[in-house]
Amino acid sequence: MPSDTVAPTDLPAPPIRLTNLVWVAVALAAMGAVILSGDLWALTFTHVMAGVLWTGIDLFMGFVVGPTLRAAPFPARRAVICRLMPKMLFLLPTLSAITGTAGYVLADRMGFLDAAWPAYGWVAAALALIALLTVQGLGILLPTNLLVYFELQKPAPDVARIGRLMRRYVRMVALQGVMQVAMIVVMARFATGI
Repeated sequence: MPSDTVAPTDLPAPPIRLTNLVWVAVALAAMGAVILSGDLWALTFTHVMAGVLWTGIDLFMGFVVGPTLRAAPFPARRAVICRLMPKMLFLLPTLSAITGTAGYVLADRMGFLDAAWPAYGWVAAALALIALLTVQGLGILLPTNLLVYFELQKPAPDVARIGRLMRRYVRMVALQGVMQVAMIVVMARFATGI
């Protein structure tokens, strides 16, 4: 390699930019405006789009990027993770917050929260799944991402620790993928009438 070029894995990882919180605030404000507008179509669109993005990114990361990175050499994994995590730390929690909040408000406005049993079972399933997905995402996946990111920032990262963290992460992502597919089943039931 010529001396005037730098290998991608030698580039410093971008920092976690707290200025990204501006974009988070813009997205949450847009959701708030849609909720306050009372427009049922806009609320449905917001809920569905955020849910599709959240689920699609999660499944793509868990079942395509994850296995690809596991087969890559450590320097390549390090480079990808160090560049991907600072963006994902803001994107996925925002999408999950918008999906859950817009979905709850939508269910309330459409009268689903007042449904009689056994139809309310579908509502309870949706509420349980979104609660589990949110707790798992914010309580396990987000902290694990941060721990891996900060470990990779060290000059001599503890590869064994990263391996343990990533095994936990992969299990949780697989479980989250299963729960998101279950949520799609529940949402399909909502779309066709409970």
